[in-house]
Amino acid sequence: MKTPLLLTLGLAASTLCAQMRVVALPSKSPLVTFRIVFMTGAASDAAGQEGAASLTAALLAEGGTRELTYKQIVDAMFPMATSVSQQVDKEMTTFSATTHLDNLEAFYQLFRAMLLEPGWRPDDFERLRDDAINFLRVSLRGNNDEELGKEVLYNEICAGHPYGHHNAGVVSALRKLTVADLQQFYRTHYTQAGLVIGIAGGYPEEFLARMKRDFEKLPKGRPASLKLPAPKPVQGIRITMIEKDTRSVAYSLGFPIEVKRGDPDYPALLLAQSYLGQHRLSGGRLYERLRQVRGLNYGDYAYIEYFPRGMFQFEPDPNLARQQQIFQVWIRPVEPATAHFALRLTLFELSKFVNEGLSQEAFERTRMFLTKYVNLLTKTKRAELGYAIDSRYYGMPDYNSYIKNSLAKLTLADVNRAIRKHFQAGNLDLVIVAKNCEDLKKRLLSNQPSPMTYNSPKPKEVLDEDKLIETWRISLKPEAIKIVPVEKVFE
Repeated sequence: MKTPLLLTLGLAASTLCAQMRVVALPSKSPLVTFRIVFMTGAASDAAGQEGAASLTAALLAEGGTRELTYKQIVDAMFPMATSVSQQVDKEMTTFSATTHLDNLEAFYQLFRAMLLEPGWRPDDFERLRDDAINFLRVSLRGNNDEELGKEVLYNEICAGHPYGHHNAGVVSALRKLTVADLQQFYRTHYTQAGLVIGIAGGYPEEFLARMKRDFEKLPKGRPASLKLPAPKPVQGIRITMIEKDTRSVAYSLGFPIEVKRGDPDYPALLLAQSYLGQHRLSGGRLYERLRQVRGLNYGDYAYIEYFPRGMFQFEPDPNLARQQQIFQVWIRPVEPATAHFALRLTLFELSKFVNEGLSQEAFERTRMFLTKYVNLLTKTKRAELGYAIDSRYYGMPDYNSYIKNSLAKLTLADVNRAIRKHFQAGNLDLVIVAKNCEDLKKRLLSNQPSPMTYNSPKPKEVLDEDKLIETWRISLKPEAIKIVPVEKVFE
């Protein structure tokens, strides 16, 4: 794999000079891939303007330019079989596209104008603001319990923190935003100092030089200096119950972790997380104990990095790099009748995981899996380019070789030490999406037994374990549980 341009300088994100950076992966491919990343995002939203970063990016990617309406842009790109996508996270805003070399000049003229000469039309603004509000209220809050629970968990853990609102914003702030607010956000945060030009494929050498000259029209700006407070520590188990008319129960639980990509313990925690529950795969411990053995639900996965849109994909998207991450477990959907037992089983397994760690066999099996799985993350040039930009952010080598080399050196003792150091089972936030939350709250507080019944015989060892789990004590205080109507979430 080629070393991305500028990564050879070995400069961490915090020490780069105040000018645009380039991550380039030239090749002989007839496809040219762009990832234009600005080091800004939802964490830069001003108080009362939550959603400005997301709406600004939407207006650039899905609005018109000074010369062309958005419909004219779509019509022009249709014969080229391409389009521009945007993604906003806490500290990164990404505009991505792929075009054939034959269409490079025509496409770039449109792409360049979208980012450097936005039209700021009121009708585009109104349309995209309505889209953002409908996304929060309908798509996320109404139709996607999986993402709903995960996003509320982040909000609860990061309450009062720059990460403490959804990337799309909150409805009350979105309603107050104006085109002038977005123009100000653009002038302040879309600068050369905060820009990474990512490009891959068979583009002419002089094309990249021209791109750099074009983007010099942006203000110089200063390097991003987002200083984040530590999330408030969690004492005991805090529960946020989202009252919603839904047929199942969804659990999302987690806590902040100090480890991020490039840190010494990251490979060990990555292996531990994969053992516990790799996203959308059936080899994890939680998946085995909840779904395969007991048939309790559909999915049981764990995460040490932000992974949005998991309902629609197997691998995470790149360019979601953050200074701070959380450990998270996702359990869904669970039948209401077995919800109490399922939560007990989850906390039982998490406690066992922290106290006992992995066996040698589990360590070797998971390490072998991850050594091969990492190839899937960079299987496309688009993903490879995205991961290269993330590696520049974290000041580390390319992700693929970093993971493989780290796993080769890793020992079982390293993993179990990292688990004991960074994970625990007694202090965490728990978000529950369910119907009749008051009833579930009473059952949880009372710690009444929650026996399991099955439609088919189970092995004696499972039934014996069930007897232990059905009375597993969850220490809760009434004041640590709140019930929130779903209509109030993200408002």
